[in-house]
Amino acid sequence: MQLVSSGAHRRNEACYSAMFIILMGVAGTGKTTVGRLLSKELGWRFYEGDDFHPPANVEKMRRGEPLTDRDRRPWLDALRAVIQGALEKNDNGIMACSALKRSYRARLRVGEQVVFAYLAAAPDVIRRRLEKRTDHFMNPSLLESQFAALETPKNALTLDASVPPAVLVQQLRQELSI
Repeated sequence: MQLVSSGAHRRNEACYSAMFIILMGVAGTGKTTVGRLLSKELGWRFYEGDDFHPPANVEKMRRGEPLTDRDRRPWLDALRAVIQGALEKNDNGIMACSALKRSYRARLRVGEQVVFAYLAAAPDVIRRRLEKRTDHFMNPSLLESQFAALETPKNALTLDASVPPAVLVQQLRQELSI
């Protein structure tokens, strides 16, 4: 998988003084790891999207039950409020969030300052990662439902999530001119 970019995602300093990057994709693609590394390098605040799930959603995922659009609504509203609040203060931010569907991404895109970076990898790569992960509530049995729900973004920077996180951080910085 190759880095895909039309250059349309490059930061235009004259237009915006703040940027909000949403690292999206199915569970296990490295959104949190990449987000924390990028946050540390840039000094931008990192938001873990999973932290905003209502307890009922967390329990459902822990049991291996896929979330419905209705389950996700309050979660997406909370994430939108975070993004909007940061941009209103002219603060840069980075968020790890699955944002699997176009409608979810539309809800989170509060302005042109919001940029999506899609971390993509083959299902077998992701499955192996999830099987090794012990510190997360996401049940690996939900991976199939995540890939089924995924609507591949057309307006996002697409990165190969099978490469090391540090490489992804450098690709993001280069492609977004940050």
